[in-house]
Amino acid sequence: MKRFEYSRATAPEQAAQSASVKDASFIAGGTNLLDLMKLEIETPVKLVDITRLALAQIEKTTDGGLRIGTLVTNSDLAAHPEVIANYPVLSRAILAGATGQLRNRATTGGNLLQRTRCYYFYQTDSACNKRNPGSGCPVIRGENRTLQF
Repeated sequence: MKRFEYSRATAPEQAAQSASVKDASFIAGGTNLLDLMKLEIETPVKLVDITRLALAQIEKTTDGGLRIGTLVTNSDLAAHPEVIANYPVLSRAILAGATGQLRNRATTGGNLLQRTRCYYFYQTDSACNKRNPGSGCPVIRGENRTLQF
């Protein structure tokens, strides 16, 4: 893992200012970003911790929907009474998507920012257009070592 600067934001304006440097990343749960940093697929020069921001609310909207804060954990979202009652497929999908330990840390915002889950993306000795544009893709050549039929 490469060296990086770390700061903890306590207000949205502070978070935006801290992350305004080139190659900065926001971090909350970090369940995907930290793995990518260990592999040096992602190499942010600065991490801005946003876990202290008031963004963990789940609120009903006037049009009958839900407003889900970026820091709501997957566990909290799956267990929310409104989600269970009116969005049961969402609740079940979240529960099926990861272990309890990951769901307790992973956030909805992080899920939206998550990089590809392709096997080859994480294999740094393999070509990958998502990781290094123009380098190629083993799947295009017919490699499919992780696919089972």
